[in-house]
Amino acid sequence: MRKRVVVTGLGAVAPNGVGVPAFREALKAGRSGISRHEELKELNFACQIGGIPPTDEDAILKVLPEADYHKMSEAMIYAVLAAVECAKNSGASLDSKNYQNSPVDWNSGAIMGCGIGGMDTIFQELAPVMAEAKAQEPGRGTIPMGADIVPKVMNSSVSVAVGRFLGLGGQTSSNSSACNTGTEAIFEAWKHIQMGFAESMYAGGAEGTHFGIWAGFDAMRDVLCSRFNEAPEKGSQPMGAGACGFVPAGGAGVLRLETLESAQKRGAEIICELISAFCNSGGQRDGGTMTFPNPDGVTRCIRRVIEDSGVSPDRISLINGHLTSTGADPREIASWMKALELPPEKFPLIQSTKSMIGHCLGAAGALECVAAADQLANGYVHPSINSDEIHPQIAKIGNSIPRQARQARLEYVIKASFGFGDVNGCLLFKRWDGK
Repeated sequence: MRKRVVVTGLGAVAPNGVGVPAFREALKAGRSGISRHEELKELNFACQIGGIPPTDEDAILKVLPEADYHKMSEAMIYAVLAAVECAKNSGASLDSKNYQNSPVDWNSGAIMGCGIGGMDTIFQELAPVMAEAKAQEPGRGTIPMGADIVPKVMNSSVSVAVGRFLGLGGQTSSNSSACNTGTEAIFEAWKHIQMGFAESMYAGGAEGTHFGIWAGFDAMRDVLCSRFNEAPEKGSQPMGAGACGFVPAGGAGVLRLETLESAQKRGAEIICELISAFCNSGGQRDGGTMTFPNPDGVTRCIRRVIEDSGVSPDRISLINGHLTSTGADPREIASWMKALELPPEKFPLIQSTKSMIGHCLGAAGALECVAAADQLANGYVHPSINSDEIHPQIAKIGNSIPRQARQARLEYVIKASFGFGDVNGCLLFKRWDGK
């Protein structure tokens, strides 16, 4: 029998707000978290803007023990900050400063993804040591580099760190599926609960902001935005006529998924319900490549979720799109229109959270799902900024793009992500009505 899966906790570390309350305030205000970074200019990047969460060491040490903090990569830190907030938000009793005193939670696990991983550790710790090793006398053996190098570099470090702080006894694993990573992690956690392997799962994604992560994208012509170095808050323009490449960013988003029975037994506050989820690939055929999606794969992914849920497309209140501020935006809109089969005048509201936070890569889908769930629970729609001048190819659905925040009683919010490698993910959230 199909289990009902609800969301009972949220955690966010975003470029425009650390913590869900700050993230919500920034979203409602249409406030960008994109800024210019002198380091990128010094490195001769074409794109010199990006989204970096406004964390500082003092704030981090209020949550994490200092001994642990210094053993973690940037992505690990973001993941744990978001997961700890999510756990507390869900009603879990947690003292992150003394986390090792808590018992193992055998009924909960984590699927926490990461797109590229500990590039900061590779550049700042591993590379200098290896350069020194190359210069030393042959045959003396590898220069000691510390026992923390491997845990900080491995892609699974984000889930390992979350599992450690939350004491999770269920499956604790990481996925990596490019820009679809965070959304896919939530799909995998949903499946895990559906199969009866856990009562609750922490799911999401994290990504660091080291220049080493962004350098490869900067080297790909016209992939990153390079025209707004002097006006960074205008750089991310999903669905806008001036879209000229995505703005790189990082952070973390975490959702706690739980069976309805478990949530009710705990007396947890329910944020919303996740009623359907799916991931697929376009097979890198029919226009699909390593960097572009097969539009048929995108359409099939969205349709599968709608058909599985039994929800009529005209009941969908809001689309939180992938919408990156690139030339792929019009193609994405075309796929939404084909999948929903609705005329332009009945097309749902559609927004891009990336307009304010940039593209957080492995964390993108997760942070955008936090935004989707929070809007459902609190009855608002955040604006899609920098879209006053609509891309001419999507002008027919221009009235569906919110330019200002608005209060709204949302019923269903659908979220999709599409990533390098022609991979797709889609989730459908429903407002919790207490039934």
